[in-house]
Amino acid sequence: MSDFDVDVGTWEAFADAATAVRKAVFVEEQGVSEAEELDGNDSDAVQFLARDGEYPVGTARLRFPDPSVGKVERVAVREPYRGDGVGTALIRAVEDAARDDGATALKLHAQTHVEPFYEQLGYETVSDEFEEAGIPHVKMRKRLNG
Repeated sequence: MSDFDVDVGTWEAFADAATAVRKAVFVEEQGVSEAEELDGNDSDAVQFLARDGEYPVGTARLRFPDPSVGKVERVAVREPYRGDGVGTALIRAVEDAARDDGATALKLHAQTHVEPFYEQLGYETVSDEFEEAGIPHVKMRKRLNG
């Protein structure tokens, strides 16, 4: 497992790099429409960017629809980097930032094929399967300890 730097910042700072990763994963690889992927909520979110050197390899965002429950969204890791710890590093950074912002829990919509990844990190499935952007998902949740 490699160590990846995960930077925390704004959409203004990370837009180009985060968009490149999300387009590669969601639009090109999974066939999600660009309009659905770039949903207009990015400037309201805390952004996370994982890099290998200067190359952006993963991204995520954190929003607070409810002040005490953060919502993890748009988690994407470029295909060659999956299984290298990028996703784990991103989620840990999101959890730390959410705790710092006073969140007591996190929720997310996970594609069903990555449900085991989130379970390993302590997330629990709290819904039946549903479809989002034409892809099967489940809702997951995790309590954050102080």
